[in-house]
Amino acid sequence: MAQRTALVVYAHQSPASFNAALRDAAVQELMDQGFTVTVSDLYAMTFRANATRDDISGDLKNCTLFQYGEETMHAWMEGRLSDDIVTEQRKVEAAELIIFQVGVSLWVCGVQSLQFPLYWFSVPAIMKGWMDRVLTQGFAFSMEKIYDHGIFKDKKAMLSFTTGATETMFRPDGINGDINISLWPLQNGVLHFCGFQVLAPQIFWSPAHCPPPVRAAMLDGWRARLKGLLAEKPLTFAPCELFDLSFQGGFSLWPKVKEEQEEQPYGLTTGHHLGKPLPPHNQTTAPPAEEPEAENF
Repeated sequence: MAQRTALVVYAHQSPASFNAALRDAAVQELMDQGFTVTVSDLYAMTFRANATRDDISGDLKNCTLFQYGEETMHAWMEGRLSDDIVTEQRKVEAAELIIFQVGVSLWVCGVQSLQFPLYWFSVPAIMKGWMDRVLTQGFAFSMEKIYDHGIFKDKKAMLSFTTGATETMFRPDGINGDINISLWPLQNGVLHFCGFQVLAPQIFWSPAHCPPPVRAAMLDGWRARLKGLLAEKPLTFAPCELFDLSFQGGFSLWPKVKEEQEEQPYGLTTGHHLGKPLPPHNQTTAPPAEEPEAENF
């Protein structure tokens, strides 16, 4: 039986943080299950976030107009990417499961306003830089291999993060708005775009404002989930087959599909809402497992 492998891409500055405890819990639990676990501690690695010409050795294909995506695709094909990118890409290739563990502080309020705006409803810049630089065209996607036809369709990925805000602040009637909308660009636009089966995110709501017993319960809940993580169903996204995947068709839903959706109470997904209410919990909860059919005796 092949060795099971997992990669934890971790972004938090403090080794004494709750996020470090979450990382350590994930590593230990997965190792207990027989996984070989690799951790990319981006701050400890001083991973460079900015995507520049320095990521490519040798001559450019177009010296007149530098296009990062095109040039890194050719560099990947020809083995001319910088060593730090190649190292991370090899970790991704080897991993069956990838967990992005970040301390995402999203609440901007009062004395905290100088700290939390650094993340702006997204991952820290160093994590975004990892995505920008490591998930190059050719390695992670191509025009023919995206979404459910994507290169990493046999791998699972998930976000695990803390917030500065309470859960109520990220509800549809909360001040920050629906967390499903906040998650869509990362889960659909990055992970699902590259083909990953995206597991429901692990969200730790406002641990900095919780007493120690509550944080301990969060850790216990995370360990418990990790025990059955790979058996979970992934989140649902609109299949490519629903779209006319041509420039002539605009990569839009087929007319027949739009017609069929007219009578539905909700949109297809958080992003493909079709002017309807968003499907509840589309980016936070996987659909329930199908009940096995009863046997006829």
